[in-house]
Amino acid sequence: MTATSPYWHAMGTISVALIDDNRLVREGISALLNALPDFKVVAGSSGADTSVLLRKTKPQVVLLDIGLGHANSLRVAEEAKRDFPDSKIILMDLLPVHEDIVEFVNVGVSGFIMKDATLEDLANTIRSVAQGAHVLPPQMTSTLFSQIAKDAIIRGRPDTLEAVRMTAREREVIDLIAEGLSNKEIATRLTIATDTVKSHVRNVMEKLMLHTRLQIAAYAHREGKS
Repeated sequence: MTATSPYWHAMGTISVALIDDNRLVREGISALLNALPDFKVVAGSSGADTSVLLRKTKPQVVLLDIGLGHANSLRVAEEAKRDFPDSKIILMDLLPVHEDIVEFVNVGVSGFIMKDATLEDLANTIRSVAQGAHVLPPQMTSTLFSQIAKDAIIRGRPDTLEAVRMTAREREVIDLIAEGLSNKEIATRLTIATDTVKSHVRNVMEKLMLHTRLQIAAYAHREGKS
C-alpha cells in the first residue's frame, strides 16, 4: 500500500502535531506529511510549550522525539495523555531500548517509529495509530521482550512487562560481566561450562534487547543504583 493510497485518503484528514527540538527535522517531516492528501500538520514544538500547543490544536496524533534536549520526553508524553487522552502518541527514535519501551508504554504511548523509516512506513504508522492500532517497528519485533511489550500495549496492561525476568543464574552472569569478567572467567567462578555462560549471555541480550557486553554492564550498574 503506497503512501498516497486512496483507501487511506477516504478515511479523512489526520491532524498531526510534531514535537522535536530540531527545527530542520520538524520542517522536513511537516513538509513531507503535508504533501500527502490525508495529513495536516497542525502544530510543531520543541517540547517546551506542548500543553498550550495541544490545547489549541487538538491533534489526532502526536509525533514525539524521544531525545528532546529542552524537555523530558517521558514527562511530555505523560502530560499529553493525561490532559488530552484522545490524542494518540507515536514515539520517534533511532532504536528505543527496553527501559524506554516500558516507561512509554506505561504512560500510554500507542506506537514507535524509527527515525530512519521510509515516508511510507511513517505515514502508515500514523494512519494505523489514528485508527486505534498499536505499532512496533519491524526492528523491534524479533525479541522476546518486544513480543511481551507488544502484548502489554495491545492489552493495555503494562504490568505484563514484569513477565520479563532474569533467572538467578542470568543475574549472576550479569553481575560478573559488570565486574569485567570474560566468559571463561565467569565459567570458572560459577563452575559451569563456557558454552553455558555463552548461552546465558545470549538469553540476557535477547531479554533486554541489548547487543554488547558493555551494554549489559551498563544495565547492571543502572539496576544497582535504582
